[in-house]
Amino acid sequence: MTKGKNLKMITIVDASEKHIDDIFKIEIQSFDIPWSRANFEREIKNNEFALYVVAYDDENDKIVGYGGMWHVVNEGHITNIAVLKEYRRQGIGMMIIRQLEKIAKDKEMIGLTLEVRRGNQDAISLYRKNGFIMSGIRKEYYSDTKEDAIIMWKYFESEN
Repeated sequence: MTKGKNLKMITIVDASEKHIDDIFKIEIQSFDIPWSRANFEREIKNNEFALYVVAYDDENDKIVGYGGMWHVVNEGHITNIAVLKEYRRQGIGMMIIRQLEKIAKDKEMIGLTLEVRRGNQDAISLYRKNGFIMSGIRKEYYSDTKEDAIIMWKYFESEN
């Protein structure tokens, strides 16, 4: 359990089927082209490579954020991270990233990668604060706007 900036009690837990509706509501609020509910159902119920967590506000008894990644060979590919608008800028996104990082390290992954819209400076700033570095560009990656995606990586220190 961790306290956010506004002293809210937030717990990061593994996502399960019971969280799908809440995850989908956050997704719709957060993205111009959201994933469908069926996408999250497949991810959480059927995708053996998918690992999702939710941020739970204990005080208000509600899911306020989520994050997911795919475990691909020895890497973690972050698929989505989103937080309800009224809960943003309280450190919850950072908590989600740190939990995904912990899971990745526990599963002996070498690092985490993701794509982010070039214009999403808030997300880029969050990832940089967490040690991600820009490693490339995917030209016109986003079909809705033809916006480029920035590829970011965070490699973990080898313990050898």
